[in-house]
Amino acid sequence: MSTARNTANDGAPLRVAVIIGSTREGRAGAAIAEWFADQIRRRDDYELDLVDLAEEPLPVVLPDSDTVPEPVASLGRRLAAADAFVIVTPEYNHGYPASLKNAIDWFYDEWSAKPVAFVSYAGRSQGLRSVEQLRQVFVEVHAMTTRDGVSIDLGRVDEHGRPTEAGIDGAAKLTLDGLAWWGRALREARTAHPYTA
Repeated sequence: MSTARNTANDGAPLRVAVIIGSTREGRAGAAIAEWFADQIRRRDDYELDLVDLAEEPLPVVLPDSDTVPEPVASLGRRLAAADAFVIVTPEYNHGYPASLKNAIDWFYDEWSAKPVAFVSYAGRSQGLRSVEQLRQVFVEVHAMTTRDGVSIDLGRVDEHGRPTEAGIDGAAKLTLDGLAWWGRALREARTAHPYTA
């Protein structure tokens, strides 16, 4: 019996898209995303793509045809190339921002059978309510959300907006370790058995 399998991706770094979900002026998310991106850059098991939704002019009206606007097609190519995602999200009014929901809804196959981790931020709630809502959304596009994530109290950031709480780098490492496991497992599964839903 043959035990040969496709090893094209074995050992290759995982392509992770870190997505800044807020598009507000003065948002805290850009600095937090940069801090998290630095955590990724210190590792050799990831290849980073930092996606800022404020720089991706996605339409808010979905067309009634199969025509895909170029901004959507451009972002779609980046998401399709990713093996895993990290969503950097605030909590606005006990939920996540509309810009993030719009970005999720434009795509489907690009998310499917891939892991998603979260970095959330707010006041004392640390954005955890937005994460719980996003878990329900991502399951509908057949993405797999990870248990571990990073939650940040905006009362504990420095003058540059980067988190300072004790143990926060350890939380980032735990999140990235888990995401790497799921990213490799699902990449191998998609290679062996292309996912259809």
